Amino acid sequence: MEKGEVNKPALGKRAFDVLLSGAGLLVSSPLWLIIALAIKLEDKGPVFYTQERVGLGGKIFKVYKFRSMIPDAEKHTGPVQAMENDPRITKVGRVLRATAMDELPQLWSIFKGDMSFVGPRALRPEETEVDLRSKYTRIEEFPNYQVRVSVIPGLTGLAQVYAPRDVSRRNKFRYDALYVKRQSFILDIQLIMLSFLITFTGKWEEKSRIELLRRTRRFFKRVREKISG
Repeated sequence: MEKGEVNKPALGKRAFDVLLSGAGLLVSSPLWLIIALAIKLEDKGPVFYTQERVGLGGKIFKVYKFRSMIPDAEKHTGPVQAMENDPRITKVGRVLRATAMDELPQLWSIFKGDMSFVGPRALRPEETEVDLRSKYTRIEEFPNYQVRVSVIPGLTGLAQVYAPRDVSRRNKFRYDALYVKRQSFILDIQLIMLSFLITFTGKWEEKSRIELLRRTRRFFKRVREKISG
C-alpha cells in the first residue's frame, strides 16, 4: 500500500457508528457523573485526560479519556505505555481500565467521525519502541504502519481483543493488517460482542482475557455441534 493511501469507511459502517455511539452517549451519561465524582474524590485531579492521536491517513486528532493515572503521570518520563501493575495508575483508574470505562469519552470521537467502533488502535504521534535491533525506532518505520493508518482507528479491534498486552507493537501491527485485509460488517459485530463480554467480566487488564476468549470459542463450538448433530 502506498503511503497516504486511505480506505474511506463504507456508508453502512459510518451509519452504524453514528447510531451506536449516539445511543451509547445517552445511555452511559449517568455513568459519566459517577466516574467523574470518583476520580475527583480520590485525588482532586482533572477528570479527563487529553491526547493527540493519529487517525485516517496520518491526520492528527484529539482523543478524550477518563483519567486513570496520577496527575502529570508522564511529566518526568515522557510518553510511556502503561505496564502491568503500573504504579502510576490510581485505584479508581484500575477499575476503569479493567472494565474499559476510561474509554467512554471516545464515544464522542466515534460520533464525530475521528474514530470507528472497530479498527486499529489510534496511536500517539511519533511513538517509539525498542525493535528487534535493540534500539528505539519510530513506529512509523515498522512494517504494516501505512496499512493500519489507511482505515479509521477503532475503539476495539482484532489486536485490542486478541493480542496479549505485552506483545510488541510490530506484532500488534500484524493483527491490524489482518483486520484491514478481512474487514467486514460481520467481523465488526463479532469483535464488538467480544469486547462487551470482556468489559462485563472485567478482563481487559488481565492475561486471563485470552483464556476467556478461548472458553467462549469452545462454548460456541459445542453449541454449533449440538445444533448440527
